[in-house]
Amino acid sequence: MGARRSHFECQQCGYQAPRWLGRCPDCGAWASLTETAAPEVGPGRGRERPVPGAAPPVLLSDVPGYAHRRAPTGIGEFDRVLGGGLVPGGVVLVGGDPGVGKSTLLLQAAGALARREFAVLYVSGEESLAQVSERGRRLGADAPGLYLAAETSLEAVLEQIAGLKPAVVIVDSIQTVWSRGLESAAGSLSQVREVAGRLTEVAKREEISVWLIGHVTKEGSLAGPRALEHLVDTVIYFEGDRQHSHRILRATKNRFGPTDEIGVFEMRADGLAPVDNPSALFLAERPPQATGCIVVATLEGTRPILLELQALVTPTGAAVPRRVANGLDTQRVAMLLAVLEKRLGVRLGDADVFLNVVGGLEVREPAADLGVMAAVLSSVRNAPVEPTWAFFGEVGLGGEVRGVPQAEKRLLELARLGFTRAILPRASVETLVGSPTLETTGVSHVGALEDLFPARRAAGRNPV
Repeated sequence: MGARRSHFECQQCGYQAPRWLGRCPDCGAWASLTETAAPEVGPGRGRERPVPGAAPPVLLSDVPGYAHRRAPTGIGEFDRVLGGGLVPGGVVLVGGDPGVGKSTLLLQAAGALARREFAVLYVSGEESLAQVSERGRRLGADAPGLYLAAETSLEAVLEQIAGLKPAVVIVDSIQTVWSRGLESAAGSLSQVREVAGRLTEVAKREEISVWLIGHVTKEGSLAGPRALEHLVDTVIYFEGDRQHSHRILRATKNRFGPTDEIGVFEMRADGLAPVDNPSALFLAERPPQATGCIVVATLEGTRPILLELQALVTPTGAAVPRRVANGLDTQRVAMLLAVLEKRLGVRLGDADVFLNVVGGLEVREPAADLGVMAAVLSSVRNAPVEPTWAFFGEVGLGGEVRGVPQAEKRLLELARLGFTRAILPRASVETLVGSPTLETTGVSHVGALEDLFPARRAAGRNPV
């Protein structure tokens, strides 16, 4: 009998090499290639399993859609991110930092579905049945239709699914489940790919909704191969800072719904509570008459959210001034600071600039550009902005302020929370339908921001 052959496989992207390499030539990951033995081929060995016969093709018009078959979980913020609820046969991958609340959220959703007479199987590979049941009772998730299993064997999990025939299966976590048909350790590339593939196959064939909990790396991406994200239908990240009580649920891939919606939750002693008014949450502790503090009206999917943006500009003796931006794209911030220097003559070369989005939310749309520049200018001129004013608008390299979509929704949210004036692009003002209930000031160039700080402008001073 000859020796078993082996090769080296990247645990991030699946690249295979005949010998060990320090860095993967495909994805560039360091020390990610591990030796993998080729599986033995024979009766009952390896990954051989019965292959079902091919189904006959059907007409497109004869295939029913998923819209009328969605099952809401009963948690509004979760359903918003999913696109309205669960889809039969859909596979959802939920990732997030340890302790952020992934298991808590899915256990609460499992309890809500079980109370609506859905059979739910919760498979835990990291905790015992006693630990899961104790947490479930604390969260109020105990329901007649919720079944628990502490299992790490894929074959055992598939047997339980075949016997119970649940509507929803939750696997916590995908990195702990392993298949007896492979000799590699649990969590390796081959095991994660095999387990996810087999569960996806069962989900599509039996029309079972499968939720997979995944670990994340220190860089914030899902641990394991990128192929895992390609196998599933929906990828959701659960974000949050342990120093804050709120959590953000964001979809990065969704075959059955949008990817620009977010869900906001508040972590409490009895679990995660949906936040119906996130704008009020993020503005709850806003300081009055503080320089560098600006409110920006952003849009996450179809939901307008008001955020507090803080800027601090302070002199520095360092040869290279610091540029720190929390919750904002640092490259875009550097561009906006360059526009301030070039178009308004604001000297920032001898000053450190710190920017922060209060609450830990990441702002990804360019509509916050005008607010960033107003916050920096307010800190530079040491002049506060009225607390009932808000900003939104995209800024170009020439200093022009460009229009942003759905200005009406942003203005309605501002008016609802008591704001009296909005500074926005002139192009957006011209496209408004009807008269808003608050004062609108349309600007076409960032030079209009100088009028907000007349005292410092008249003195001609730049206190930085």
